[in-house]
Amino acid sequence: MRVSVVIPTYNEAGSIARVLDDIPRSLVTEVLVVDAGSSDGTREIATTRGSRVIVEARRGYGRACLTGLAAANEPDIVVFLDGDYSDRPRELGRLLDPILDGRADIVLGSRLSGGLAPGAMPWHAVFGNRLAASLIRWLYGIALTDLGPFRAARAEVLRALGLREMTYGWAVELVTRGAMRGYRVLEVPVSYHPRIGVSKISGTLKGSAGAAWYILSGIVKNRLRQETGRPEPGPAT
Repeated sequence: MRVSVVIPTYNEAGSIARVLDDIPRSLVTEVLVVDAGSSDGTREIATTRGSRVIVEARRGYGRACLTGLAAANEPDIVVFLDGDYSDRPRELGRLLDPILDGRADIVLGSRLSGGLAPGAMPWHAVFGNRLAASLIRWLYGIALTDLGPFRAARAEVLRALGLREMTYGWAVELVTRGAMRGYRVLEVPVSYHPRIGVSKISGTLKGSAGAAWYILSGIVKNRLRQETGRPEPGPAT
């Protein structure tokens, strides 16, 4: 099985080496770092660690994930994780196992059911993720506890879903579209630790509010679109 790892980055020089060194290379075919124009040497560090670096100057978490997916070299499975070392890449096998065993098509790493280290998530991030997971359980019937950034999916499923969300709502789009189309979505516990550096999302009020809006509105929007039979919008540019 060919496994590609996609890591969106922006000024993660303090952490990216640890992230890349922690990836179990025996399980992974390639690592792609999708960088949003870092100015602190993130790209250079990633290159010296043997990663393929792709510069995507247009901002957006979903855009970075989709850019990495498009550039991946014929993978069977694609894994997504952040570059701040809050997730532990050495736990990557936990996400792969349900797919390799034929039990899941999309696997999410749950920080809230795993080992959440003290100080790893501010209270509003915990609350927001619990709320989002509760809405997904209610509207889509998927038993989730969290919407963490550590996730894996079969590549053919990612392509079939026609994902187009360019913001932090991309994670919601993946899960909700997957559920609506009958793909098996599973959650596994993962540990979560205080990130290295300041978060671009939970570290600011503006970032937290913006991410919350994209995530929560996406959960409701995708459900309403299905119930009303409205066509999906065309590809984003």
